[in-house]
Amino acid sequence: MFRRILIANRGEIALRIIRACGGLGIEPVAVFSEADRGAPWLAKASRAVCIGPARAEESYLNADTILQAAEQAECQAIHPGYGFLAENALFAARCEQQGITFIGPGADAIRRMGDKAEAKRTMAAAGLETITGSDGTLADPEEALRLAAAIGYPVLLKATAGGGGKGMRRCEGEREVERAFPEAALEAEKAFGNPGLYLEKFIAGGRHVEFQVLGDAFGRAVHLGERECSVQRHHQKLIEESPSPVVDAEARRATGDRVARAVASFGYRNAGTVEFLRAPDGRLFFMEMNTRLQVEHPVTEMVTGVDLVVEQIRIAALHPLALRQEDLAPRGHAIEFRINAEDPDAGFRPDPGTIAAFTPPVASLGGVRVRWDSAIEPGCRIPPHYDSMVGKLIVHGPDRETALRGAREALASLRIEGVRTTLPLHRRILDDPGFRRGEYDLGFLAGPGLVLAA
Repeated sequence: MFRRILIANRGEIALRIIRACGGLGIEPVAVFSEADRGAPWLAKASRAVCIGPARAEESYLNADTILQAAEQAECQAIHPGYGFLAENALFAARCEQQGITFIGPGADAIRRMGDKAEAKRTMAAAGLETITGSDGTLADPEEALRLAAAIGYPVLLKATAGGGGKGMRRCEGEREVERAFPEAALEAEKAFGNPGLYLEKFIAGGRHVEFQVLGDAFGRAVHLGERECSVQRHHQKLIEESPSPVVDAEARRATGDRVARAVASFGYRNAGTVEFLRAPDGRLFFMEMNTRLQVEHPVTEMVTGVDLVVEQIRIAALHPLALRQEDLAPRGHAIEFRINAEDPDAGFRPDPGTIAAFTPPVASLGGVRVRWDSAIEPGCRIPPHYDSMVGKLIVHGPDRETALRGAREALASLRIEGVRTTLPLHRRILDDPGFRRGEYDLGFLAGPGLVLAA
């Protein structure tokens, strides 16, 4: 096992990894930018190293500085968390070259799955169904127009190197394709350094369902069931739950087994998430694979009892998976609410500032467990330079209805003052009859802060 790990991230996920290191007897080394100097989670690490100015490009995305910090602190491994360098194949390769273990998949797997068109080809070859669309990157708008005419509108233009909705456009006809193609390509180039686009048939009424996987260095892989992630704003998730309200036990087993075989077929190592679009008829179409830990990993931990960060570290230290597939069926139901410092009634505009007061969430219902993953405390500052998430409220109950009742109580008790947050929106969502019945899809949010009527 590693003696010392550098955590190349910040905030909630940095604190989450620090706690996992503590349980394994590993010394965690934190890094921070000038904007995060004095932040609460830094006190929990064995030591903390400043890596640069507030701008992420000069600190959390600065591979040279992070590798130098790891070497100077004599760290044997680096955990990237999620975001920043977590899916950077070059960074993973540089870690390996410098004799530092990257706690994640190998650079080749990151590259293969990072190119969305290549990922579709790989997963189709492994037996997963994919959405009808282009076979690889589009050469120009004319090719997009020819393909869209062949498969029928509406279609989606998507960045081949992207995620989070950047470089994505829905097109209802030829004029929209002509207008959207250069816009999406420019946005993709600015966000990912790659203007490449591919095209897919748009599936109305789709739901976002993803499967958590773990693979070790010895060719073995397991899945830990699915998460439902269809409540999204601007193509970014707000609420996740496990198991999905619309995936039955047989579909979970069959799809999960195919996913585990697929990732094992190309030697995938460590944690990953295979994402699907579920059509109204129940078919699951592969969309992409995220080669890292997901923000929403706690709901899977709550229903399986598996500490995914500990498993990541163990796999990276060349321990074989001790988990058996037959022991990984979900127990109960878990729901996660992302609490962001942003105003949902103003187009989800970020609202950085200082936390004036904070009361953690609680619930008194029997059988309900409440988990609060966050690094905030009164007096700490939410800087404007990074993602706006300030915490994650996770509620687990013996069934979905109990979990929803516990979530309502926990959300009512949670208080964050000093910045606007998504708390009011989450409370409104819990009052929505369609959400309570599990009858929602990716179009659930009609607009900024508005929930579609049931």
